[in-house]
Amino acid sequence: MIKRLRRRFVLIAAISLLIVETLIIGSINIVNVYRINNEEDQLLKLIADNDGRFPEFNKPHDQKTPPDSADETDTSSMSDDNEDHKPSPDMKKKFFNEETKYQTRYFTVRYNGSDSLDKVDTGHIAAVTSNEAVEYADEVRKSDNTSGYTGNYKYLVSDCDDSGKLYIFLDCRKDNETKSQFIAISLGIAAAGYVLVCAMILILSKRAVKPFIENYEKQKQFITDAGHEIKTPIAIIMANTEVIEMTSEPSEWTESIKNQIQRLNVLVADLLRLSKMEENDIKLTFNEFDLSEAFDDSAAPFETLAQTKGKTLKIITEEGIRLNGDEGAVRQLISILIENAVKYSDDNDLIKAELYRTANGKNVKIRVSDTCKVPPKGDLNRLFDRFYRADMSRSRSEDDTKTGNGIGLSIAKAVCEAHKGKITCKAEKGEIVFTAVLKM
Repeated sequence: MIKRLRRRFVLIAAISLLIVETLIIGSINIVNVYRINNEEDQLLKLIADNDGRFPEFNKPHDQKTPPDSADETDTSSMSDDNEDHKPSPDMKKKFFNEETKYQTRYFTVRYNGSDSLDKVDTGHIAAVTSNEAVEYADEVRKSDNTSGYTGNYKYLVSDCDDSGKLYIFLDCRKDNETKSQFIAISLGIAAAGYVLVCAMILILSKRAVKPFIENYEKQKQFITDAGHEIKTPIAIIMANTEVIEMTSEPSEWTESIKNQIQRLNVLVADLLRLSKMEENDIKLTFNEFDLSEAFDDSAAPFETLAQTKGKTLKIITEEGIRLNGDEGAVRQLISILIENAVKYSDDNDLIKAELYRTANGKNVKIRVSDTCKVPPKGDLNRLFDRFYRADMSRSRSEDDTKTGNGIGLSIAKAVCEAHKGKITCKAEKGEIVFTAVLKM
């Protein structure tokens, strides 16, 4: 149990960390990709709004250019023309600056209103010739899309004043590399951090579960010590009862005492066995055996017991099933499930004990069911907890001294887990069904 608890603690912590890291790294990369794509869209829109040209930004007021310079002449002659192509202050402040024009690589292809090639501008990019630019534009025209990607270029189709079309292609190689590198670096750092934290969790997990280990060890030691201590007074009580029967006639009282002593002996033995099984102190011997034969042998004695209680036990066994496991422990599992159904089912009930292979042929299923007029409420899997009972209607009556002690199903669960199997309890279609699945 301690090893299982530690493994479960490490597994839960590792899964929780993985979920958190995935959310964080995923969110960061999504935001980064969105930001880059948004900047690309704004650049395309800016060029489209300025008829395929990159707008001029205003120079600082304190920057003066010599009167005889070519820039001054060109600017003065184009001042009126550029007035309508200046970026808005908000766009300039948020996305672009004076150097953006020289950092941006793009080309444009214009078609006039008659759908004929009008102009190709590749002056802002060195990797594409005019013919290649036209090929890119033709490819986009065939797709009928107004925006998207073609190769390393993001494009936007804009309407012109003369009813023509302007195809703008923005070189996104650098942005794509930035996205890929950021994703790779973030995933690498996240993976390294995940491995490191998982290693720390694995190392420190023993310290984390140490308080539980100490409490459990004390409980286990108490059960062992109490079991051995109880044996002495039980033996004395049994001996005194036998002396009383020898000196006087046996009575219902002495018989009751002997029955209770027998129950105590079984209870102590079951507690010790369960405690050892949970910590694998009992080494089960695994051998291949005929499970079908073992099932019939274990179930047959309960037919008579069921008849004496006015109930019917129907045994359904698939022949030829062989299992690699501890035969004695599996027989005990079968006996516990059938005995539980016989004891706690309603009067005149039909009890079914079935053994068959699962559909995939890799597992074997032991299914024990009994009819129930009013199924118990709550989580029936809690029946496998020590001393737990679903409700009073299925509990032991005070005068029924030969019923179970409340830990039989706990032993059944331990046997299943020792065989890498699983046991469940469900209320379905007016029946209470116990199902044990074991690997063949």
